[in-house]
Amino acid sequence: MSQSHELRFHITQLEEIRSILNAMKNLAFMEIHKLSRFQTMQGKAVANIENAALDFLSFNPELAIEEDYHKHIAILVGTERGFCGDFNKSLVEALNKDKYSGVIAVGSRLANKLSENPLPIISEIAGANVAEEVPSIINQLINTLSASEETGKLLGLSQLAIRLTVIYHDYAVGFITQRQLFPPFPTQQKKAVQFAYPPILNLEAAEFYTDLISYYLFAALHEVFYISLMAENNNRLRHLEGAIMHLDDETVNLHRKLQIYRQEEITEEIEVILLNSPST
Repeated sequence: MSQSHELRFHITQLEEIRSILNAMKNLAFMEIHKLSRFQTMQGKAVANIENAALDFLSFNPELAIEEDYHKHIAILVGTERGFCGDFNKSLVEALNKDKYSGVIAVGSRLANKLSENPLPIISEIAGANVAEEVPSIINQLINTLSASEETGKLLGLSQLAIRLTVIYHDYAVGFITQRQLFPPFPTQQKKAVQFAYPPILNLEAAEFYTDLISYYLFAALHEVFYISLMAENNNRLRHLEGAIMHLDDETVNLHRKLQIYRQEEITEEIEVILLNSPST
């Protein structure tokens, strides 16, 4: 095969790869727009629950869960797919082994990065590829935290003597965020009373607060996962754009080489024709 044919074949391969990467980039772009709507709505829901907790705890401070825990569990929200740079590596680096007693890893690629981490991995859960998969992932996570009596004892859930922190990428702030989910409402408990009258409840205060915590954990986890998935897709978008630009530059260089080689081949063909032509 001549050099020009080899270059054409290589250019064709690069163009096919570029087409695949461009399709992946478009999917990431569409996912970002969808997630931005989901995250906005979920953020409002979480804010409403936190405001309700502020109202409730200001009149029922005795029900606030104390910061007295024996185990500190970290939930790391990583990725299920690649093409997102050092997304998972930076999460592992943010994990302080002296601060936590165990890790729940969300995302297969993150779990691979944790193989050399000294902290015990309590569970590995497959991550979400798209926003529609987030609810099922959260159900698996909640089941992991409270699935069986043995798991509950392992985590200290039977005595509620745990602290639960989720570590994730937050695209809005531009860095990794650590957010305490349990004990819940740490900032609300420290705020001053802003309400003149206590809330009117149809349930016993303790029962209401238990349900409120459940709703909060469910809503806050959804918000965190949407934020993380949006950060992941933004990383993927930038990563793919850089790869596409590199392919475009490489393709341009190959086209230049192809022109040079083709000109040389044409020149050689002309010389052969002239050498083989009968002299007059």
